[in-house]
Amino acid sequence: MSRSRGPVAPAIPPLVVIVGPTATGKSALAVALALRLGGEIIGADSMQVYRGLDAATAKPEARLRKAVPHHLIDVAEPGQDFSMGDFVRLAEAAIAGIAARAHLPIVVGGTGLYVRGLLKGPFEGPRRNEPLRERLRAVAGRRGGPFLHRMLLRVDAEAARRIQPNDPQRIVRALEVWLLTRRTLSEWFREEGFAADRYPSVKIGLDLPREELYRRIDDRVGGFVAGGLFDEVDRLIRDGRPRTANAFKALGYREALAVLDGRLERPEAVELIRRNTRRYAKRQLTWFRKEPGVVWLDALRGAEDLAEEAEALVRPALRLLGWDSPRG
Repeated sequence: MSRSRGPVAPAIPPLVVIVGPTATGKSALAVALALRLGGEIIGADSMQVYRGLDAATAKPEARLRKAVPHHLIDVAEPGQDFSMGDFVRLAEAAIAGIAARAHLPIVVGGTGLYVRGLLKGPFEGPRRNEPLRERLRAVAGRRGGPFLHRMLLRVDAEAARRIQPNDPQRIVRALEVWLLTRRTLSEWFREEGFAADRYPSVKIGLDLPREELYRRIDDRVGGFVAGGLFDEVDRLIRDGRPRTANAFKALGYREALAVLDGRLERPEAVELIRRNTRRYAKRQLTWFRKEPGVVWLDALRGAEDLAEEAEALVRPALRLLGWDSPRG
């Protein structure tokens, strides 16, 4: 008599993907679902990957990371040129490991480009050309970062609207792609955007009324400051991090650096962080509204009610995709 076997995991594991603007409670919902469904969490945040950036990146609290395994947090040095391709490769490995343990991969984060890169596959544009990059960086050094942004605006206005003038890493990449191929980065993304997702998934978006979202953002920024943001930036500088490091492109860090350099007063910097974070949240929402298949939930609901609603959505959808929760 043959021994009965447990459920066989699908060859390509399904994902739960939780997206939305900052401060909507994505991390807490991800942990709640992971505990209910036997999952592990993959962070999709372009700044939480950096070690030493803790005060203003809203990394999940230690108690949450202890309750549920988290991946793709603290995997790079602040000065490292960490790209979407780097994220996708690490996330693919994490998904394979999670699936091998018969757990559910739960992707959560607000960096839309990372989520899209994971679902669609990494951007297959031209490989990095370091001599060209060095020449572009030299131009930025002589003329300033906004000069490169104006160059990008002339050749790829769509990308220039997405990329901030103080984000030289992405500006250089967009110009590099155009100079090497005479096709804009936006054209590459549009063509690849029609490809099917590589992983079956259930996508949840969290949304809030604008007034409540902004209130939460203001409270969160206050928490960043109380949690030692300015001291953390000072420590990073004293530890030898260059002022051009990726760490100082993040919301909060670039403003705090301006305070340390005497270019801003602290109260002015705090208000600027709040304003810039609100604008970032609006861009996040615009991006994720265009992501197909997202079911939007009201993040105003209590944590328990929200988790129950999300589980009621996710569990039957996963069964249809061939995955059964070990805690079913």
